[in-house]
Amino acid sequence: MTWQDIGILVAVLAALAALLYLLQRFVPHPVRERHNEVAGFIFAAVGVLYAVLLAFVVIAVWENNDKARQTTFKEADSLAGVYWISRQLPAPLGPDLEKQTLAYANLVKDKEWELMSSHQSSPEATDLIYKIRSDVFSFNPTTAQQQVLYEHAVANLENLASERRARLNQIDDEVPPLLWDALIAGAALTVGFTFLFGLSNTLSHTLMVLAMSGLVVISLLVIKEMDFPFRGVTAVEPTAFDVFLHRLPPPR
Repeated sequence: MTWQDIGILVAVLAALAALLYLLQRFVPHPVRERHNEVAGFIFAAVGVLYAVLLAFVVIAVWENNDKARQTTFKEADSLAGVYWISRQLPAPLGPDLEKQTLAYANLVKDKEWELMSSHQSSPEATDLIYKIRSDVFSFNPTTAQQQVLYEHAVANLENLASERRARLNQIDDEVPPLLWDALIAGAALTVGFTFLFGLSNTLSHTLMVLAMSGLVVISLLVIKEMDFPFRGVTAVEPTAFDVFLHRLPPPR
């Protein structure tokens, strides 16, 4: 969690503690105790429904993050395939492709990754993909071996373009505004029900309400941090491209 998240958690718990103090002062616990059984039954149903909603959203954003991470490795693997094949192709095409694939990896890692955190992509990286595609398609194989290399290069290039599109499709938030409205409203309703209970021990009541409220707020903060795969404490890093760049021999 970031310091901002910690500040939100502390502010919410402090506000709830103040509300509980005012509630106890103006609506004493004997008045609320009469409705404990009915409130408890309804609270159980509301709590279960909200827990299911929270679990569904947490699993969805977690799977989206994992999918984004896998996409980056598939893209880097396809890029490595183009690089290795280009080392077997004759000059000047082979050396040019080697340099272009390395340039693409550096461009994605150093420039596009930062742009993705603000929901943007790099036009330079897109143009470079088009350039690589154009150069590969311009090659005319003259031997059986070159034909095989050409076919593998095209296959890897198509996979590279496909995984790049998949990565760029994931630069939007996973949780839509309507679902955020439902999550926040559900949190307010679930926590609000705890105010209906009356306990003679005010301290115990306060601690129980704050503990449950803290859990709800932390769950929402986790969803917020994981909502966008390329930003936040759980952001997907360009590890795949670092591995690609550090494990290859220098270009010809």
